Amino acid sequence: MRGALLHAVGDDKLDIRDDFTLAPMGPADVRVKIKATGVCHSDLSVISGLLPMPLPVIPGHEGAGEVVEVGDHVTTVQPGDHVIVNWTPACGSCANCLVNQPFLCMTYVMDSFVNARFRYGGDTPAFGMAGCGTWSEEIVVPWQGAIKVDPEVPYEAAALIGCGITTGVGAALNTARVKAGSTVAVVGSGGIGLSVIQGARISGATTILAIDPLESKHELAKKVGATHAVTPDQLMDAVGSLTGGRGFDYGFEAVGKSAAIMTAWQATRRGGDVIVVGAGAMDDIVPLSAFNLLFEGKNILSSLYGGSDVRRDFPFFAELYKAGKLDLESMISARIKLSDLNDAVAALKGGEVLRQIVVMD
Repeated sequence: MRGALLHAVGDDKLDIRDDFTLAPMGPADVRVKIKATGVCHSDLSVISGLLPMPLPVIPGHEGAGEVVEVGDHVTTVQPGDHVIVNWTPACGSCANCLVNQPFLCMTYVMDSFVNARFRYGGDTPAFGMAGCGTWSEEIVVPWQGAIKVDPEVPYEAAALIGCGITTGVGAALNTARVKAGSTVAVVGSGGIGLSVIQGARISGATTILAIDPLESKHELAKKVGATHAVTPDQLMDAVGSLTGGRGFDYGFEAVGKSAAIMTAWQATRRGGDVIVVGAGAMDDIVPLSAFNLLFEGKNILSSLYGGSDVRRDFPFFAELYKAGKLDLESMISARIKLSDLNDAVAALKGGEVLRQIVVMD
């Protein structure tokens, strides 16, 4: 089968080849034929080494497809089911799962560093990003990693729910629990930021400010729910005109940079919530003073994978999409083929594209 392989961090090109096979399935595994998969900034972070992964690795974690085979112990899905790939499967028995934080479960994440699900060039092992590797035609995941979805939801839309939508909308609904009538500032208008904006809109926020240095992104931010859009240098004027200088109730960071976290902090009122959504580098330090941390009374919240329980949230977001409350089509900037992935990665590095979706032949 075909797939795109990263041999080493920093490689200029992915190795797109057609000789991949899958390791044997276990009794609790599910084999999925990928129908659509996103090109996400987290994939770019794997290619650059920002997010460490074992090598060689097939990137891709935001995907949807059809179940083609299940292990003997699997009862949740069957061949023919449409599923969304869950890149953080919950084991159900670790300390995080037992306190209802499945998005923090590390059981299968750790397994993905030692369990190479792919073979190429004969019998050379290759890993899948986060245990997935959706930039290939088929994958094998634990049963918790394949969540059944309504077949009326197109695969391209379902793929977006697998990461970007859940991360962003979930940050607003689950982590921040944005209140109706509140004010929200969102730093970054990429796929995650636009998803946060949609979550804030769904929650009933009355003022939603999109903050992005690229004015070309402002129109789409307004289309999906932002009431206003500014560049970072215009932020303080917006704080004055939209909140009377008080600051926003919620400030979301959706970039993955310490500077963006500080922008969200500056936008947020005293006693408000600052929500960190973007995946940043380990050595990118946020310069907050102990004085400000205490006396401004702001709450810093981490929102990993939107604080979601995907068994509940994937179907819920699919229903929001079907009801016309979640705009997924506007999030797709291009539909491409697997063979186009190197061009897609280059375009993503340029910062202008939103979400490119690989539609499998």
